Amino acid sequence: MKFVRTILLVTLLTLSLSAREQVNVNFSDLQINDFIKLISKITHKNILVNNKINGIVNFVSTSPVYDDELMGILISVLESKGYTLVKNGSIYEVVRSTEAAKHNVNVMHQGKKLQGPLMVTQAIKVKGENVDIVAAKIRYLISKTAKLMTMKESNTILVTDYPKNIETIKKVIEDINANNANIVKIIEIKHADAKKLQAKIADIAKSIFNQKIVTDQVKVIYDENTNGLIVVGLKKNVEKIVKIVKRLDVESHANNGIQIFALKNSEAKAVAKSLNDIIAKQKFADPSLKPNVSSSDEINSVIAIGEPTILKGLKVIIDELDKEKYQVYVKAKIVEINKNNANDLGVKYGLAVGDVTSSGLYALSANFGAESLTGAASAAVLDALGSIGSASSSALALGAAIDFLESNGAAKSVSNPSILCVNNKESSIYVGKTISISTGTVTTTAGLNGVTSSYKREDVGLTLKIKPRVSSNDKVTLDVEAVLENVLDDGSKNATGQPVTSKQEVKTQAILRHGESIVIGGLVKTYERDSISKIPLLGDIPWIGELLFASKSTTEEKDNLVVILTPYVIDKSENLSELQKNLGVLDRIQKEYNIEVFESLETKAKQKK
Repeated sequence: MKFVRTILLVTLLTLSLSAREQVNVNFSDLQINDFIKLISKITHKNILVNNKINGIVNFVSTSPVYDDELMGILISVLESKGYTLVKNGSIYEVVRSTEAAKHNVNVMHQGKKLQGPLMVTQAIKVKGENVDIVAAKIRYLISKTAKLMTMKESNTILVTDYPKNIETIKKVIEDINANNANIVKIIEIKHADAKKLQAKIADIAKSIFNQKIVTDQVKVIYDENTNGLIVVGLKKNVEKIVKIVKRLDVESHANNGIQIFALKNSEAKAVAKSLNDIIAKQKFADPSLKPNVSSSDEINSVIAIGEPTILKGLKVIIDELDKEKYQVYVKAKIVEINKNNANDLGVKYGLAVGDVTSSGLYALSANFGAESLTGAASAAVLDALGSIGSASSSALALGAAIDFLESNGAAKSVSNPSILCVNNKESSIYVGKTISISTGTVTTTAGLNGVTSSYKREDVGLTLKIKPRVSSNDKVTLDVEAVLENVLDDGSKNATGQPVTSKQEVKTQAILRHGESIVIGGLVKTYERDSISKIPLLGDIPWIGELLFASKSTTEEKDNLVVILTPYVIDKSENLSELQKNLGVLDRIQKEYNIEVFESLETKAKQKK
């Protein structure tokens, strides 16, 4: 009889060939294993049963059901016995519900709506709440055999369950996220001390909002960058806090603070003067808001007293004024060139060196160019000097011209000083001597007669003053002042017996690139030189030799004093040692260059003869 009922049921359920048909299902006391076979035949699905499942199925239907709903009925029956179905390719396998997650259930994309009767795995993103707290709230919604875990790193819940259960969980989490939708409000504080106001507002928020309810809590954060408050919470709660802040944001004259700004690169006295000049030009609605600024030389610091908001503005100015200053390393070469000797040298080598002014020196250096030279002065070596500025063939040629005059007795190097100047600060070099000049005499008659003379000491020589002004990393303006003082007569050639001095002064301004040289000329020293010409041996005979075989002559000599300046801009102090290292390389190449160019010049002079 039982077999006949099964056959009749199968016949009724397979009457239609449509994709989704309605069937009348009504049976009782049907074994679960037989029910599995029945569903397999109706749905044309292969079902693997590894365990015998005891029990019977009773299903009463007063209206037709769709055939695709039969799988759901089967899973419901299996679930009551601790089993479920999982899909493995084209085969459905009956497994224990507690082990379903281990049988490669389908993983659905996050956010995709789920359908169907089979267990699936899906990740659910939680927003605005701790994932563990949310998981604890919704854990009762999952089926008895489902698996749920949390991933704190991404604030995500990973759940393996039936689609309907997962969809219910997702709706609940969406409601939780909506109720916890916090907003962020930045409130600019115009008058009050924002930091002190933050403490007051935080206390007020704790008093008016229930702190036991997490969603009602409001956070109040002080932001020093905007001098404001950041309020985080539910929109309605934040709006209440904003109204309170606006009422409390009023001017207060009792909040003056004291700040000491330690300076690293600038002089405190100069910075304080600049600040006071700025403050003097400002207008304050309340004179009591005007800050007081002074300096301390002992600790090189600026001391300011005033409203915190105003002090913050002063700090911005101080930080700019206290930036590391540009420095300019100036190499100076002071050379004395004898006009007569230079002219004789020009005749000997066929060079235009008679004119020893700055322009004449540049004209002379043109004869020492490196276009046809190789070896140490080759282009590859010169290119390696790019890091120290215009160390090109023109710079080497100028250096060779000066060295050529010195090596042939037409020039004398007076001094080769170097100065490290701070931007916009004057530095000076003095090269010379100190002489005594009588300022008067006093004759005494009491007791022994005598004369008392008084003297003063004066410097006579070359004074060079340089003030750099850097406009960029590779360009600098030099304010140059050169003063040449010379002794024309030491007092032996005039009736007064007092020394006679001369003074020549040059002031100029030049805009140079990093490593570019400039020649300052026009400082001329004129003097007389006595010379004796005599016939060898005969001229040495006393009295007769001087009268008959020797002659005396006095010639006027002119020495041009030229100053060659080469600035190097240093934007950071640590770059100074690297610059000095590179300058050492340049000096070595200059010597190698001179040897090569002098040999070439000697060869040309011999060929002309």
